Amino acid sequence: MTLNCGIVGLPNVGKSTLFNALTQTASAEAANYPFCTIEPNTGRVGVPDPRIFKLAKIAGSAQIIPVPLEIVDIAGLVRGASQGQGLGNQFLGHIRAVDAILHVVRCFEDGDIVHVEGGIDPLRDISIIETELLIADMESLEKRIELGVKKLKSSTDSAQKRQFELMQESLKLLNESRPARDLKLLDEEDQNLFKQLQLLTSKPILYVCNVCESEAATGNKWTALVQEKAKKDGAEVVIVSAAIEAEVASLEDEEERKIFLSDLGLEETGLARVIRGAFQLLELMTFFTIGPKEAHGWSVKKGSKAPQAAGAIHTDFERGFICAETISADDYISCNGEQGAKTQGKLRLEGRDYLVKDGDVFHFRFNV
Repeated sequence: MTLNCGIVGLPNVGKSTLFNALTQTASAEAANYPFCTIEPNTGRVGVPDPRIFKLAKIAGSAQIIPVPLEIVDIAGLVRGASQGQGLGNQFLGHIRAVDAILHVVRCFEDGDIVHVEGGIDPLRDISIIETELLIADMESLEKRIELGVKKLKSSTDSAQKRQFELMQESLKLLNESRPARDLKLLDEEDQNLFKQLQLLTSKPILYVCNVCESEAATGNKWTALVQEKAKKDGAEVVIVSAAIEAEVASLEDEEERKIFLSDLGLEETGLARVIRGAFQLLELMTFFTIGPKEAHGWSVKKGSKAPQAAGAIHTDFERGFICAETISADDYISCNGEQGAKTQGKLRLEGRDYLVKDGDVFHFRFNV
């Protein structure tokens, strides 16, 4: 499964620069004026996972295919977006189509880069975006509830009635200036009905604090404020310097990249942490299929069972699922491959009810 994250924020906070570095392309124009990105740019990135390289080396895999994550660069929102300011309705629609939000917040000063609000204040900037998403959701729900009242009078559909209740409960939260993601959902059916509402404030958020080069390793007073807010909201924060990431992305030699990062006091790129954070935000985990042709990473939702993992590769695998030959990545590596794992009793046959664990190496048996 390939889920996607939308890069969101005010204009001129570094969204497109970050996107370009993430995808190692220049397909999103990074310019010093609002709305330089009007149509959302989409790119795919591999989720950093050192296990796949170790697995591939042991198996002699000719190709390495990491788990993909889709990133969408969405044009900058401004105050009044929910009322149509700055092409706001169009941009809000783009946010509605993504699974999670990477909220880029400007935490650096630069007199050459205009700030649409006149100065640096990340908490104000976050509040502007949150308010616009709240207002858009409130307007959407008010209209749907008004239509729903008439439909429910003649309806006997229990799911439709429950969804109407979820709309009312969500609107109550929004009127308290709380996001719809705070709603307590009782079961999987509730979760599915709630997801169908496509509420902007229901999407999980990762805050990405964009700082100047000298503060990439340490953060600053502004990132501390964002971290404090995120902690209260149960969200996560990643600190990056989009300028550094763009420079690193332009370096082709891996050793040169490591030296460049080391000189700045960094062990890895901020982008690696952003991608991993986004992956976790989507509640995904990784499993592998390993062979001489390729070492392939795949993703499934946490809590998935073996047939669902098989279905991530091909629907026929899930439909005709028999069992899964299973080795943990750690055992595969420590036993130096599949044969060693078999010899040491580390290979297991798992059935339909097996809950997938992060890092499982699978060989599926199926019959269609």
